[in-house]
Amino acid sequence: MKRRIVAVGAALLVLVGCAGNTASGGPKSPAVSSPSGASGPTVETTSTSVSGPWRAWTASLSSQEAHGSCGATAHQVVCATDSGGFVGRSRADGRVTWTVPAGDRGDSAGLVVDAADERAVTGVAGRLRAANLRTGAQAWTRRLPTGRGHFALGAADGVVYALHAPDPLTGTGAALDAVRASDGTALWHRTVGWSTGEPLAAFRGRVYTTDGTRVTARDARTGDTVATTPTGVACPHLVTGGHYLVCTGSPFSAEDTFPPMHRLDPATLRPLPTPRNTINKPVHGVISDDGVLVLYEAGAEDTSAGDWFAYDLEHDRRLWSTYATEADATVTAGRLVTFTPVNDRATRGRLITIDLHAGPRGTGSAAPRMSPAYAQTRGGEYPVVVVPGGDTGHVLVMARTHGSLRSIPLP
Repeated sequence: MKRRIVAVGAALLVLVGCAGNTASGGPKSPAVSSPSGASGPTVETTSTSVSGPWRAWTASLSSQEAHGSCGATAHQVVCATDSGGFVGRSRADGRVTWTVPAGDRGDSAGLVVDAADERAVTGVAGRLRAANLRTGAQAWTRRLPTGRGHFALGAADGVVYALHAPDPLTGTGAALDAVRASDGTALWHRTVGWSTGEPLAAFRGRVYTTDGTRVTARDARTGDTVATTPTGVACPHLVTGGHYLVCTGSPFSAEDTFPPMHRLDPATLRPLPTPRNTINKPVHGVISDDGVLVLYEAGAEDTSAGDWFAYDLEHDRRLWSTYATEADATVTAGRLVTFTPVNDRATRGRLITIDLHAGPRGTGSAAPRMSPAYAQTRGGEYPVVVVPGGDTGHVLVMARTHGSLRSIPLP
């Protein structure tokens, strides 16, 4: 007999392509763009150039930034506010170099930045906004249909995808819009099945969504369906990264048993050999470019403590595990970057990196490494780790409780 507890929230995944001038509306899309300076943000702070390498620093965040998201390229830090605006910060000292304010209110779809195209895209209250990272100017804005405030964003190959639904509890009536990243022009619009809180993935000419049961792949140019998962392959939750797709049990439910974990073929969506089924609840995971899945698994009804399990997807085997308390994580430079357990008095409040293949028992250059303890890395701050693009040798830790950002040399 299964016990099921369901919780939902707005998806927080955003990927971004390039952006340019103000969008012009498309006849086949329900989205309506606004011209630069109309109802969108305007430039408030003149862009200030920054020279020199990436350095260690600490900066305070406004309450709007602390309730939004932060990201970075090798040259620029940018935060998206909960009102849909942007704040650019120096990589050298964290000071504000430009702002693009906005006045919306609603659930934020998060932020990601694209170094190659010098753009950032965010979404709040059903409106997409793009900023130029180099000049600090508004690039374009586009409004989604009224009432569609809960959505996920993704992008690849110069196209931004917006996934949105009028009913945040069920995803009923969800739609997927493709928008040209250079200027916000609408490309196509499709009605889709979607489970709220699930991510949107876009890579290698395809866009992937899940309705909590099956995954659908669409052609990135046309929006046409090209593949779905076969009958009998359940996908309550989709974990993506490094051009990999893995289906796990839902992190939003408590059950006596969880469905099998499946790695999917991105071309056909058929299941591939997968290391093993998860025993506990698969809460969240990250996947490296070379196919190492690191999955946080915890008790079905209490996710405050559990274990990180590392799986080699390419060679169909489990690599290692280590005790953890629920925390944010990412992967970079062949290492898992996360935070030490909050109940370990000797090491808590630190950033830790673990070699993806050697694990916590690695030695030499593959040994685990920890940062000093900082105010921003305490568990009570609900810290989020951000890795800048390029070889900066630094990571950012965003502390939400007291609103601050710290640049830290990667341990």
